[in-house]
Amino acid sequence: MEATHVATVINAPDAPALRDRDAQRLANGAPWRWLDAGVAFDIGVRGSGAEEAVRERLGDKRADIVVQHVAERRKKLLVADMDSTIIGQECLDELAARAGVGAEVAALTERAMRGEIDFAEALRQRVALLRGQPVALLQRTYTEAVRLNPGARTLARTMRAHGAHVALVSGGFRFFTSRVAAKAGFSSFGGNEFVVENDVLTGEVVEPILGADAKLERLRELLGELRLKADEAMALGDGANDIPMLQAAGLGIAYHAKPTVRAAARGRIDHGDLRAVLYVQGYTAADFIRD
Repeated sequence: MEATHVATVINAPDAPALRDRDAQRLANGAPWRWLDAGVAFDIGVRGSGAEEAVRERLGDKRADIVVQHVAERRKKLLVADMDSTIIGQECLDELAARAGVGAEVAALTERAMRGEIDFAEALRQRVALLRGQPVALLQRTYTEAVRLNPGARTLARTMRAHGAHVALVSGGFRFFTSRVAAKAGFSSFGGNEFVVENDVLTGEVVEPILGADAKLERLRELLGELRLKADEAMALGDGANDIPMLQAAGLGIAYHAKPTVRAAARGRIDHGDLRAVLYVQGYTAADFIRD
């Protein structure tokens, strides 16, 4: 019987290179092929239940496994969260640290990302702590702290080069999403807005606040605008407010995510960098548009 699904195995970037015999052992007689020698390979499997068996054979090797249907594997739309996904920071936490309220804001961020408190209310509380800060602090924070996660530019540029729309869909702030989108090479971006008066933050957010529902709605809008089916889209995120869009997309990937998010998503990347999202779609190293 021909394989109906594919299991993609992706090695941790700092782990010893995978070898042919590692791939053969994990494939257990099934057909397999390298996507990037030593780093990632595909195994042809029959049914989505193969993941557990491959994980068991993996043992203590630090690698990710994503199993999906072969059909429409290469996505035409990616919607991605920004903070702690495309970048390695939480922008509000970094801003708050420079404003002298870092500990208070970081604690609220962590609880919101775990789904312990409502995202919108947590955002209002965090921004209120920034009341009176100069707008210039935003640019200082971006310059000093915000860095793309490894593979972010390769992910965005490779997918766009192959005809996909790549959207940054964030509950963060447009000041940051606009700059991150331009730096990484995203097709579009969104985000919340600070209320500013006389070049000072008032401690308020322009309503309505964009959270989980807005991310889901943006995914649906893009599907309609691009005339795509949900199976042709992938969502990527790490926090509780990403769960609705992760579950609505054809493939939702929890990226170095909180436990509740990992449990809710169909796929997860715990070890790899953002290039893993390309391997999952069947891109080979030769396909990558690199920095």
